[in-house]
Amino acid sequence: MSNSDPKPPQRPGPWPPAPESSAMPPSSWAKRTGFKPKFSGETNASDSGQVIAPPPPQKPRETDPAQPDLDMGRVRAVNGEREGEKVVPQTLPLSQPQTDKDRTVKKRRDSDGPPKISGTNGQAQGGPAEQPSSRPVRSDAVVDVLPQNVDDDDGFVGRHMHMKYELRDTPGLVPIGLYGFQHFTSMLGSLILIPLVIVPAMGGTYEDTANVVSTVLFVSGVTTLLHTSFGSRLPLIQGPSFVFLAPALAIINSPEFQGLNENKFKHIMKELQGAIIIASAFQALLGYSGLMSVLSRLINPVVVSPTVAAVGLSFYSFGFPRVGTCLEIGSVQILLVITFSLYLRKISVFGHRIFLIYAVPLGLAITWAAAFLLTEVGVYSYKGCDVNVPASNMISEHCRKYLSRMKHCRVDTSHALKSSPWFRFPYPLQWGTPVFHWEMALVMCAVSIISSVDSVGSYHASSLLVASRPPTPGVLSRGIGLEGLSSVLAGLWGTGTGSTTLTENVHTIAVTKMGSRRTVELGACVLIVLSLVGKVGGFIASIPEVMVAALLCFMWAMLTALGLSNLRYSEAGSSRNIIIVGLSLFFSLSVPAYFQQYDMSPNSNFSVPSYFQPYVVASHGPFRSKYGGVNYVLNTLLSLHMVIAFLVAVILDNTVPGSRQERGVYVWSEPDAARREPAVIKDYELPFRVGRIFRWVKWVGI
Repeated sequence: MSNSDPKPPQRPGPWPPAPESSAMPPSSWAKRTGFKPKFSGETNASDSGQVIAPPPPQKPRETDPAQPDLDMGRVRAVNGEREGEKVVPQTLPLSQPQTDKDRTVKKRRDSDGPPKISGTNGQAQGGPAEQPSSRPVRSDAVVDVLPQNVDDDDGFVGRHMHMKYELRDTPGLVPIGLYGFQHFTSMLGSLILIPLVIVPAMGGTYEDTANVVSTVLFVSGVTTLLHTSFGSRLPLIQGPSFVFLAPALAIINSPEFQGLNENKFKHIMKELQGAIIIASAFQALLGYSGLMSVLSRLINPVVVSPTVAAVGLSFYSFGFPRVGTCLEIGSVQILLVITFSLYLRKISVFGHRIFLIYAVPLGLAITWAAAFLLTEVGVYSYKGCDVNVPASNMISEHCRKYLSRMKHCRVDTSHALKSSPWFRFPYPLQWGTPVFHWEMALVMCAVSIISSVDSVGSYHASSLLVASRPPTPGVLSRGIGLEGLSSVLAGLWGTGTGSTTLTENVHTIAVTKMGSRRTVELGACVLIVLSLVGKVGGFIASIPEVMVAALLCFMWAMLTALGLSNLRYSEAGSSRNIIIVGLSLFFSLSVPAYFQQYDMSPNSNFSVPSYFQPYVVASHGPFRSKYGGVNYVLNTLLSLHMVIAFLVAVILDNTVPGSRQERGVYVWSEPDAARREPAVIKDYELPFRVGRIFRWVKWVGI
């Protein structure tokens, strides 16, 4: 036969053709949206592009009439019909198109791992069907496989079904109460530390601190209930965020407030209230108008990581310098918290990692008890010296020498617990009518955008653990919108900062493996009840200042680590991402240092303590135009570490070329696909059929 003769026709394969085996199982929504994790236990991808969907079925070729039985036999084999055995079907019969229900069932089967492939066509091997998992799967949920490490010691699980309780689970009252206590106790530091910092900076007394702490507990409980009911509906706690701490300190240390002596606390609090209310209204508009969905296209893990990390790194001047005022107390507390959270983290008591979950409250309780004993036995008592007498009135040089030691090491310097009433109801406008200034409001509006970026990252990370799919653009928008309304409440009640999702909440969910929103809601109700007991706020306000600083050292370090952990959703080893994150972090420290040190002589005499001097930049910054308000806004914003980190990261990440895999770009759940899955609707739909009323507002629905 000559070479010009046509080749014999190849026998056609099975119909419908089975999809080709991909480099990794398409069972995780993270993978389906473009992420190919390169962790142990996962298949490494050779490229960094977007996941390509299997090609659509092609039209069948004409078969040879002499071999009909052979071809139809192959079809029957693919459909699970072999002689003497049953095979798990990988395709559907010719006459039945694949429906959405069938796709959902197939996704549930794929959740246990990739199908066994024997040939190049992706046909299933013959043999008995695989045994089902011992744990039942909810009939309306789509189980996803998440990136995981072999050493699962931190509680980050490979499947959200590994959680003890998932989003919509309603365990008994005892588990809800137990896990709710765990959840909010582990978040105690994030809830109470900010009032303990800003109220003394505003010139407030211990009684003022106790009242603000009670107000924070009340507003946190109310806003958490609102968010779990009408926001993202994820089990996330709302509270005073560290994102608002730096701009609040900048406003507190504004030049116009330096000369105030009488009613300084109430005057500054009313200024903060006005700025927070305007910024919160802007954030609510950003969410409910759908603009947040547009902005989120510019926000990726490479942007979120340095921005959140810069929030924790920016307070280094306050942390250990305050611990050093009583080193034997503060350093011991830091070592205890580190020991509990790292060296003893795997120790379980009745199935609970007590030391990991309660590292902060345990370290505080032990250190506080030791300091109380040292105070009672007279270690910090000096003959003829009284801690309540100001240094300027002391005659003895001996007493002046030990005044700082007595003030910071003793635990009986605060009288907040004794002076606090048993019952106190926090009410709106309790400090007076808010005062509005546009320059302070602009600073807070810029910070509210960064707060929204932080919350979007928390939504994403928590949905990996507890939900069937990530939130849709509508859920994201209404979550940010409700956070804006929650911050309006915080401004009206006067907490000193806005209310937003606490980033540390995601780590708590992963450690406790409790994802039920009922637990968070019960804990929020307990917070509201505790806020009405004035002695609770007084007890918290009596925490010695050095212990507050020691707790902040750990909390800010944790916040920095949680920010950098967002890089796991991208290619952390990419040179592009390494350079972007490195530049963002470096300039977030260096550029604010330039503004903070500009035109400051070494002998400058400021009325604020040295650890608050970085926040008086508005009085000596490099911008000195004839418009004082513009100078205030620019000098203040460009001296905030997180603002510089966000600007550098968002510009570089969106202008430097990079693949979707490299950048960690995720596509949120498509609304049309989400409406076809009962699990997604039940996870995120609003209660009491409220969603039907706002069905016409497509950008805030499912």
